[in-house]
Amino acid sequence: MPEIPDLEIFARNLLKVFKNKTLEKLEVVVPRKLKVSEEELKSAFEGHQLQDVRREGKTLQLHFGGGNVLGVHLMLHGRLHPLGGDEEVKFQIIRFWFKGGEGFAITDWQKQATPTLNPEPSKVPDALSKEMNLDYFKKVITASESQIKHLLMDQKKIRGLGNAYVDEILWLARIHPFSIANKISEDKIKALYKAIHKVLGDETKALGEAIPDSYTIELRDFLKIHHHGLKESPTGFEIKTEKRDGRNTYFTDEQELFS
Repeated sequence: MPEIPDLEIFARNLLKVFKNKTLEKLEVVVPRKLKVSEEELKSAFEGHQLQDVRREGKTLQLHFGGGNVLGVHLMLHGRLHPLGGDEEVKFQIIRFWFKGGEGFAITDWQKQATPTLNPEPSKVPDALSKEMNLDYFKKVITASESQIKHLLMDQKKIRGLGNAYVDEILWLARIHPFSIANKISEDKIKALYKAIHKVLGDETKALGEAIPDSYTIELRDFLKIHHHGLKESPTGFEIKTEKRDGRNTYFTDEQELFS
């Protein structure tokens, strides 16, 4: 699943190609996730320029002239693919064709990628928003008896954090992922808050340099512990894995368990 660094780069690179270009044709291939008719969707976007692409939580938001926005949640297996080349693009959900012949498609072999016309603004702070300040973060942590990894991934508390980067953040803060949130010491809460911004900032920068033009590739080459090919952390500790709630969690004995 694309996470914050991936989506930040996808948004940036989509804009490089399609900003201020007019959408000539929108084609819905799989309508199962639409909450409006195909005609309403086409009417909202066709003939308008793409003005901006932003990341909001785990979604991309495509802002078009006319004041309409298309929210796109890629879910677990959704992808973006350029159109117009020789490569066959499988499992298409929606196609966007711009004047001049360029386009891209949303794909998903599970057909779960979800487009939303004019999504409602969320009151839950994004992980990188100014509203997700240290005071808010402390309140979320100290009020919860959940395991810290589960809490950080709760989109009703903080939007945008996903499995891979939460493991990276907890490793950098040296907090065990199965720690009870409200048992974590104040100094470690501060370290965790800093680690969120450090990990996401560093990873976004690294991805931007590695894939300066792509909006299709998810790279995990820069992760320190959440990678099936790694055996040791950068500090020489064995990387352990445990599966809970259908997700693999990566951690080391460097990380303090609060219980």
